[in-house]
Amino acid sequence: MGKMIYLDNAATTKTAPEVVEAMLPYFTEMYGNPSSVYDFAGKSKDAVTKGREQIANVLGAQKEEIYFTAGGSEADNWALKATFEAYKSKGNHIITTKIEHHAILHTCEYLEKERGAKITYLDVDENGVVKLDELEKAITPETILISVMFANNEIGTLQPIKEIGMIAKEHGILFHTDAVQAFGQVPINVDELGIDMLSSSGHKLNGPKGIGFLYIRKGVKIRSFVHGGAQERKRRAGTENVPGIVGFGVAAERAMHSMADRTAKEVLVRDHLISRITSEIPYVKLNGHPKKRLPNNVNVSFQFVEGESMLLMLDSFGICASSGSACTSGSLDPSHVLLAIGLPHEIAHGSLRLTLSEETTMEDADFVVDKLKDIVANLRSMSPLYEDFIKKQNK
Repeated sequence: MGKMIYLDNAATTKTAPEVVEAMLPYFTEMYGNPSSVYDFAGKSKDAVTKGREQIANVLGAQKEEIYFTAGGSEADNWALKATFEAYKSKGNHIITTKIEHHAILHTCEYLEKERGAKITYLDVDENGVVKLDELEKAITPETILISVMFANNEIGTLQPIKEIGMIAKEHGILFHTDAVQAFGQVPINVDELGIDMLSSSGHKLNGPKGIGFLYIRKGVKIRSFVHGGAQERKRRAGTENVPGIVGFGVAAERAMHSMADRTAKEVLVRDHLISRITSEIPYVKLNGHPKKRLPNNVNVSFQFVEGESMLLMLDSFGICASSGSACTSGSLDPSHVLLAIGLPHEIAHGSLRLTLSEETTMEDADFVVDKLKDIVANLRSMSPLYEDFIKKQNK
């Protein structure tokens, strides 16, 4: 096997060297507990404050509005559960979509079954975009929260976040967005977009794993999520993950400064991949919006092919890819996102997600397509369904 070509950056990214370098002293030299009063611990406290400021600057937020968590899933859980508890005297209705990450969908299921919430799961169009008129129609006097992801983790579609924020504000409803895939990949200003809460995770933008944050706009009444000490302004107890916060702050700042050049390069390679795959391999479909999508996302479905077989054969050539969300990669069920955009089961099963990084080259892309052409042809040659289809086509 030659070099590894890593095309699963939506699952996790490589931690950047400068991020690791910034984190290291807080493991062995400045290891004090930020809650302690002596000067040595003050260095850790200052580092947490700096990380909070770095992240707030990327969002156009205030540092007091950033609350650190253990990751994006915790931040999503906090936004939904704590909002429901805080606003249930006003209503019990939450609006979300059918293509959310399971951190949102499973939390909504819990609130429905265990807490008496009413949840509306909005349909999306064939590109995975929320229909704004249906969002408006779904609002009732009991609606307390709208939660729509910024960018889909599987098909890369970007949602009309500003328009959703305006609708929420017009109706006096809180608006949360899961921005785990979007933060660091596209510009986000919480004030301009009307976002009240936003979730993110460090390991999606060359930061460390095990650290995330929830942005909570000042004035939003939301309950504490973890009880104990006074950390995170008494809303999320537990000794802070100082190295993780330092790393996340550096990664966020790095992503902001490199965003324009980095994503422009990713778009070129992405579009080259899409062009070659869709023009050189028959019976293939691009999933997600053709233009309004993450700069690094390619999601395609191949008829008469099993996604798992493709992944194993790609792996034999040193190519790391995915058939959907990393959280469901062990599932035999087709992606709920692909089903929601109207793909039949048999085509959804043949999906492939390729997510690039700034290190992905045109040469990498060409190597992947060349191997993919052979793999798809080989798999189809063993498919009775494909054989029958070709016979019918040739009649």
